Amino acid sequence: MIPELGYGATVAAFVLALWGAVAAVASARTGRAALLRSGERAAVGAWALVTACIALMLYAFLTFDFSVQYVAVNTNRGTPFYYRITALWGALEGSIVLWSWMLSIYTLIVVVQYRRRQPELYPWVLSVMLGILAFFLLVMTIPAPPFERLTPIPADGRGLNPLLQDSGMITHPVALYLGFTGFTVPFAFAMAALIVGRTGEEWITITRRWTIIAWYFLSLGLLIGGWWSYHVLGWGGYWAWDPVENAAFMPFLTATAFLHSVMVQERRRMLKLWNLSLIILTFGLTIFGTFLTRSGIIGSVHSFTQGSIGVFFLAFLALVLLGSFSLLASRVERLRAEGVLDSVVSRESTFLLNNLFLVAATFTVFFGTVFPLLSEAVRGVKISVGAPFFNLVNIPVFLALLFLMGVGPLIAWRRASAKNLKRNFLKPVVAGLVAAAALRALGVANGLVLTTMALVVFVAGTIALDLFRAVRARRRSGDDWGAATWGLLLRQNRRYGGFIVHLGILVIALGVAGSQAWSVQKEVTLDKGQSTELAGYHVRFDGLSASEESNHGKVTGAFTVTNGRAGGHMLYPAKKFYPQEQSPIAAVDYQLGWIEDIYLVLGDFAPDGSHATVKLQVNRMVSWLWLGGLVLTLGAALAILPDARRPA
Repeated sequence: MIPELGYGATVAAFVLALWGAVAAVASARTGRAALLRSGERAAVGAWALVTACIALMLYAFLTFDFSVQYVAVNTNRGTPFYYRITALWGALEGSIVLWSWMLSIYTLIVVVQYRRRQPELYPWVLSVMLGILAFFLLVMTIPAPPFERLTPIPADGRGLNPLLQDSGMITHPVALYLGFTGFTVPFAFAMAALIVGRTGEEWITITRRWTIIAWYFLSLGLLIGGWWSYHVLGWGGYWAWDPVENAAFMPFLTATAFLHSVMVQERRRMLKLWNLSLIILTFGLTIFGTFLTRSGIIGSVHSFTQGSIGVFFLAFLALVLLGSFSLLASRVERLRAEGVLDSVVSRESTFLLNNLFLVAATFTVFFGTVFPLLSEAVRGVKISVGAPFFNLVNIPVFLALLFLMGVGPLIAWRRASAKNLKRNFLKPVVAGLVAAAALRALGVANGLVLTTMALVVFVAGTIALDLFRAVRARRRSGDDWGAATWGLLLRQNRRYGGFIVHLGILVIALGVAGSQAWSVQKEVTLDKGQSTELAGYHVRFDGLSASEESNHGKVTGAFTVTNGRAGGHMLYPAKKFYPQEQSPIAAVDYQLGWIEDIYLVLGDFAPDGSHATVKLQVNRMVSWLWLGGLVLTLGAALAILPDARRPA
C-alpha cells in the first residue's frame, strides 16, 4: 500500500500547491480575501502531504519494504538503522522529496509570519513559493516518482552507495538543501516587489535575515561537504573543484555579493537593479546546480544519482530566468539609482568592486564547470579543466576579496579623505607587512602563504581597531570593558556579526593556504614490521586483520605511528568490500591536530598479510577549516538577531 499511498499524497500535494498559487494570484488581482485564505490552506495541506510522503518513505526504509523501488535500490537488510534514515535522500528521487519538504516548511513559515503583514506583497510571495513547490512536486509525480512500485518484490535490496554510509550524510545534504531552498524566500519577495512596483528597500529589509540564514546553511553545507570529502573519499583533500562542489559554490558566491551590495542600496539608494539581478541569479543557480548534477550530463565523484529530470529542470530554469528578467526589464524605470557615486575611494566603490570580483569568480567557476559541454559541442569530445585552471584564475580573485574585506567596513561612505585612510588603515597595513616579514625571517618562502598571512593580519587588524574604538567610546558611559563589548555586540549585532563571519573566513583562508603549501605525502609498500618516515612521523606496519560487518567485509591494516614527541598510537585504515560494488572502498584513518593531521589510506595488500601499500599524508592546518566554520556560525547567529537599534 505504501507505493499507492505515497503516490496519491504526492499528486494531491501537487494539486494543492498549484491551486494555492493560482488562488493567491487571483486574490491579489481581485482583492478577495477568501481566495487568499484558500491559498493558505492549500499551503498547509501541501506541507502536511509532503510530510506524510517523508513519513511513508522512512517507514518503508525502516521496515525493508522492497515493494518501493527506491527503497530496494538504496538499502538492503544489512544496512544499519542509522543509514536507512539517511538513505532517504541518498539518491535522486529522495533528494527531491527532501527539497520539496524543506520548501513546504519555508512556505508554511512565510504564511505564519506574514499573513497579517505585508498585505500587498504577501499574496504574490505566497504564489511564487507555491508555484516553485508545485514544480518540485511535478518532478516527484512524473520524471522522478519516489514511490514507484517494484514487481516482483525482491527478497533483498541492492544497498546504499557505500560512500554515503557516513555520519556526514545526515548533515551535509540537509544543510545544503536548507540553503538552496532558503533562497526561495528572498527571490519570492523580490518578484513580488517587482510585480507590485514597490522596488525600494522594503523587500531587502524584510528578507535580510532570510538571506543570511540561507547563506549560512549553504556555507555550512559546503564545509561539511569538505569534511566528508576529506575523511571519506580517501584522497586526502577537501575541495577538488568537482562539478557538484562548483554547483553549490556558485550560488554561495552570488549570495555573498548580494549580502554586501544590499548595504549600498540601504545606505545610498543605489544598485537596485543590480541587487534584484543578483537574487535572481542566486536562485537560478540553485536550480541550475540541480539540473547539472542530477541530469547526468557531467560526471562527478559526488554525483550519486542520475535521471531523466534534466529537461524538466532546464525548462523550469529557462522559465524562471526569462520571466524574472522580463519582469525586471519592465520595471527598469523604477530601478534607477537615487544616489550617485561621488568617488572611487569610498565604501560604495569598495562594495561594488567586491561584487565584481565575486561575480567574476562565479563566471570562472561556471565556465570551468560547463567547459566539457562546450568542448563536446565544438570539438565533439568532452574535455575537462582541472584544479590548476580554477586555482590559477580564482586565487588572485580571492586574495583581492580578502583585501577588500578589510577595506570595506572601515572606509568612509561617499568619499574617503587621506586622513580617514591613514586613521583606519595605516596600522593594519603595517601589522600585515610585519607579519609577512616575520614569517619570511622564520624561513617561510611560499608566496601564497606570505600574501595570505599579510592580508589576514591586515583584515584582523581593521576589525580589532574598529572594535577597540567602539568599545572605548561605550566605556565613557561607565561600563567596564566586558559590559561595553557585550553591549556593543548586541546593539550593533549586524555589523559585528558580519565581522565575526569575516574572522571565520580569515581562519578558513589560513587553513586553505597552509594546507596547500605545507602538506606532504608519500606512498610506500611495507613488509610486516617495517617502518617508513615522513615529516618526522615514523609509521610501522604491524599486520592485517579481516572481519565481517553487517553489510560488507573489511580488511583492516594496523599501523603504529610515532613522532618522537609523544608516545606512539595506532591507526587502522581499511578496505571495505561491498557485494554490490566491483571495487573495494577505502576507509581512511587519521589523527586530527590543530597544526597537522596524520592521515593513512590502505592500498593493495598481500592476502597473507606479509606486506601492504599505504599512502601516508601529513596535512597541515586542515583543522583550521572546521574551526573557521565554527567561528562563522557564531557570527551568523549574532547577525540574525533582531537589531536592538530598530524595531524587528
